[in-house]
Amino acid sequence: MAFSYDFLALAAAACWAVASLLSAGAARHLGAFAFSRWRMFCVSLMLWSVALLSGGWASLDRASLTIMAVSGLIGIFIGDTALFAAMNRLGPRRAGVLFATHALFSALLGYLVFGETVTGPTLLGCLLLVGGVMTAIFFGKRSGEQHAWEQDNGSPWPGIGLGLLSALCQSVATLMVKPTMEGDIDPVSASAVRMSTAFLAHLALLWCGLAVAKPLRAINWPVFGMVALNALLAMGVGMTLILLALRYGEVGMVAMLSSVSPVLVLPLLWLIMKRRPAGGAWLGALATVIGTALIVARH
Repeated sequence: MAFSYDFLALAAAACWAVASLLSAGAARHLGAFAFSRWRMFCVSLMLWSVALLSGGWASLDRASLTIMAVSGLIGIFIGDTALFAAMNRLGPRRAGVLFATHALFSALLGYLVFGETVTGPTLLGCLLLVGGVMTAIFFGKRSGEQHAWEQDNGSPWPGIGLGLLSALCQSVATLMVKPTMEGDIDPVSASAVRMSTAFLAHLALLWCGLAVAKPLRAINWPVFGMVALNALLAMGVGMTLILLALRYGEVGMVAMLSSVSPVLVLPLLWLIMKRRPAGGAWLGALATVIGTALIVARH
């Protein structure tokens, strides 16, 4: 199974890329936090239904429940919240570049905690992949396509700190679940625990009366359908594939390969929205493809 997890991680990235195209309208309608809360609600129902019907819930014990719950709080709740705050300060592009450093954090933590080493062509592949993703994100827009958020809102340093915090939370959460996933725990049930914990935390924000947690507009059935489909692809299938990949693969390599979703979005935008990527995006995509090939070829 040493080879297959590469494709599990890449499949997760593909799920996130497709799901990201489904999220824009719903996120604008509900607001970022309300969108995340509804998404967590939907995916929690889906995953627990599968876990109960398949009997996978029986693989959970107190220790695995605790680890998955804490991982969900750190990676999904705190990490996503920090990323949204960074986007508000810096804009989506610069926040995306900072979040892409989670692959580097994961590789470093994998080395420090599990002794995972990366050398030779694989190291070159990792550098090309991360650099390519960052290039595609930062230079991927044409002039005149500037997002409404792409402006400085005060000092950039708090936004930089929040972006790096979101990346670090993602890496730490991934690192935490690696030892547990190497056992017999059902990945769907494990993912259900992580998602439902994050949902309860999001719900607590709403109950506390925080303005940012309140929806911009009431949800309707078309928006709910988009949220549910996004939840199924991104959080249900995508995150479960990541947990399954961690059962067989190294933390750093799983993080590296699953970070290519911003590059996979580019041809989808061109195909569906007729938006041809800018030159910088092509350069970043080329570097990412070469880096991915070098990583996959290491076996």
